[in-house]
Amino acid sequence: MTIYLKPHKEESVLRFHPWVFSGAVARIDGNPSEGEVVSVVASDGTALGAGHYQIGSIAVRLLTFSPNEKIDAAFFRRRIESAYNMRKALGLIRKDNDTYRLVHGEGDMLPGLIIDVYGDTAVMQAHSVGMHLIRRELAEIVKDVVVEVSNVYYKSEGTLPYKAPLEERDDGYLIGNEGQSVGCENGLKFNIDWLRGQKTGFFVDQRDNRSLLERYSRDRNVLNMFCYTGGFSVYALRGGALSVHSVDSSAKAIELTERNVNLNFGECERHKAFAEDAFRFLDNMQQAYDLIILDPPAFAKHRGAIRNALQGYRRLNQKALEKIAPHSILFTFSCSQVVDKDMFRLAVFSAAAAAKRQVRILHQLTQPADHPINIYHPEGEYLKGLVLYVE
Repeated sequence: MTIYLKPHKEESVLRFHPWVFSGAVARIDGNPSEGEVVSVVASDGTALGAGHYQIGSIAVRLLTFSPNEKIDAAFFRRRIESAYNMRKALGLIRKDNDTYRLVHGEGDMLPGLIIDVYGDTAVMQAHSVGMHLIRRELAEIVKDVVVEVSNVYYKSEGTLPYKAPLEERDDGYLIGNEGQSVGCENGLKFNIDWLRGQKTGFFVDQRDNRSLLERYSRDRNVLNMFCYTGGFSVYALRGGALSVHSVDSSAKAIELTERNVNLNFGECERHKAFAEDAFRFLDNMQQAYDLIILDPPAFAKHRGAIRNALQGYRRLNQKALEKIAPHSILFTFSCSQVVDKDMFRLAVFSAAAAAKRQVRILHQLTQPADHPINIYHPEGEYLKGLVLYVE
């Protein structure tokens, strides 16, 4: 099966961008089914590469730009081995750190595939039909390549294209049937709920930023908004915070945060958790915190929601900046892919001006090394953050 592009629409592919948009397609030879491997050819007949065909705005997710490279089990093994070897070379796989992202989609040249490792369990998430159809072969490769892994759990029910005509899309174990439910990150332990938790069960992408927070936490009163599993809270406690308060609208998240605090520190008088709406908590709070973390869920998941998202970021940051004590530190984040770092920074600047606070940037944050960004695919840079010093 072959996809022929319109004139001049091959330029992005020649720059190694891994997506072919449907508007660039001139014609399709054959009748490929969704998820099938197709060849991509320029209007002048030059072969450009091959990838998974899909129905929607992205017509092909390119797996290779070498027209003669065969897309088979050996191909996927090479890519997964390369991803694993990079994590090992970077020192991310250690006894005190068995929680990491093994495959990060386009960043590891495997578009449509996410794999996180928690000790002896790999959690696989497919964002394309092509990866879904070969999930069992991928699971066997992961188990073979990553010697620590003995279980592979598939969690893609919420990430696969919902209109795709798939008979099987249920979550479940592809290999094994149980795994250790506790992961270790930089010597700290966390309960991982890949069965019912968000994403693959834990937000691995904030590991480096949690470590930075730990360095700033000593002798401070910390407020962790949108705490989810309490990752920032646990690091702040180890960093010597005087007090840590965790807030999330989900009672289940608060329960998980308290379990993680207890797992690392037992009964900890320095920690309290509140199941409450973030904006309401900020409006009503009486205590003067001198370190606040704002790590909300994505306010925008598509471009049509950008304006409302930016208003949300401005409003949230303004409330925190109005309430935070003098000579304090604010960690603030956006994980909305469609909100770029310049948009986010402008929203935070607007919030600071409205709050009438003097603010300096200490750090500009992004995702860690196991969430690499393909230099030809800037869309992969989704996590952005600022650490601010507030006079």
